[in-house]
Amino acid sequence: MAMELRALFLLPLCFPGLQGQTPEAQRLLEGNTLHIVCPYTAQTEYWHTKYWRLLTDRGYETVAQTSHGRSSQSNDRRTTIKDDPTKKTVSITMTDLKAEDSGTYIYAIYPNAHVPRRTISLNVFKELLKWELDTVSVQCPNRNGMAWCRREQTDCVVPVQRQTSSTQSAMESLQDRASVKYNSEGILAVTMEKLQSWDSGVYWCALGSERITDVMLSVSKKTQQRTAEESGNVSVQCHYKIKNYRAVSKAWCKKEEGETCKVLVTTSTKPPVGHSPAQEGVRIQDDTQQGIVTVTMEQLQVQDSGVYWCALQESSGLSRMEEITLKVSKGGSGGNTFLVLTVVLLILLLLALVTSAALGVRHYKLLGRTGNREAEDTSDRPEGTAQPGSTGRREGSQEDSKGPAYIHLDEQSHPSPEDPLYCNVEPSQAHRNPQHVEYAIIAFNQSPRSVRE
Repeated sequence: MAMELRALFLLPLCFPGLQGQTPEAQRLLEGNTLHIVCPYTAQTEYWHTKYWRLLTDRGYETVAQTSHGRSSQSNDRRTTIKDDPTKKTVSITMTDLKAEDSGTYIYAIYPNAHVPRRTISLNVFKELLKWELDTVSVQCPNRNGMAWCRREQTDCVVPVQRQTSSTQSAMESLQDRASVKYNSEGILAVTMEKLQSWDSGVYWCALGSERITDVMLSVSKKTQQRTAEESGNVSVQCHYKIKNYRAVSKAWCKKEEGETCKVLVTTSTKPPVGHSPAQEGVRIQDDTQQGIVTVTMEQLQVQDSGVYWCALQESSGLSRMEEITLKVSKGGSGGNTFLVLTVVLLILLLLALVTSAALGVRHYKLLGRTGNREAEDTSDRPEGTAQPGSTGRREGSQEDSKGPAYIHLDEQSHPSPEDPLYCNVEPSQAHRNPQHVEYAIIAFNQSPRSVRE
């Protein structure tokens, strides 16, 4: 059922009785594919030759043809026509479309090869992406009366020169930057130079009301952003193609209303009539070896904020190279305050780290000294007992230093009662107050009296 509806939709376009109908318009971007399908008529046989033809000044020229259920291609292999007797349809496919493929095509069937069963007005347009000052070239088909125009609203018009009251501030018109001429092969060659963003739009080769070789042109401008403080300086660099614009004068201007730009300084030795002297504090230098224009503005004021252009300067007007947006703000101590505060915080942080490290080292040494002494006191004997014949020493920990220090001495045996027994008691740390007290308990086991007693 779907196939039948499709056939009913396409069938009227293929009937001979409708050959006076307006052609079906197809508008496609370069590189895309055109694909159409047309069913057999009641009189069509599989062995009939089917044609895909292009209308030219010399009449119809066959692009591709087929018969007996076969498929064939054009000479450049980008167009294929396929006959399907089973489905009773003929399909035409054009791949990798080019702007030169634009034109009027017909589908015809033998024996009436000049009678269109379907007419297609194909418009293949180019999409060109360019930067300002670039050049674009387009070729139009070799047809008598061919013209190059630009779409303005609904009409096709030749670009006209812009009118302005200030010659030295005017933008060079498209008419001054475009050339149209026939080459040796009779092809209409269109060249547009020093493109500007306002040149963006739709262009085409026109033959009467017919549109051929549509071009969708998009021109982007190069931009920069600059900020500065009042009484400060700013330096800007703009680049250009040495080959094309080395000998052209360069200018630095401030954008005003509309499409005018007031020139502040120029590299021209002979500035245009009416040009004011270079503004004080503004310098321009053109490095023709590197293709770089350097502009310096000194002692900036808030009112210097705005939009500026690096531009080519010719007798016909200005052509923008780059657009620079400058913002000048009043000077303040906010930046210095922030810097000072940052330095102070860093110094405080460094002092804190050094102090922490010193305290850590001191604490580590105290713990080490206390541990060594406790190990000596407790080695090979019960805690808190001093053995005769040896000296014993026990120091309290850091917590013990808060109160008195105690030691218990227990003598189990003593070879000679006459031998003195000594015990030294001292705190592990220096005395903290005059009331510090030391204690010692000394006990003797009584030895049997000698016979002499």
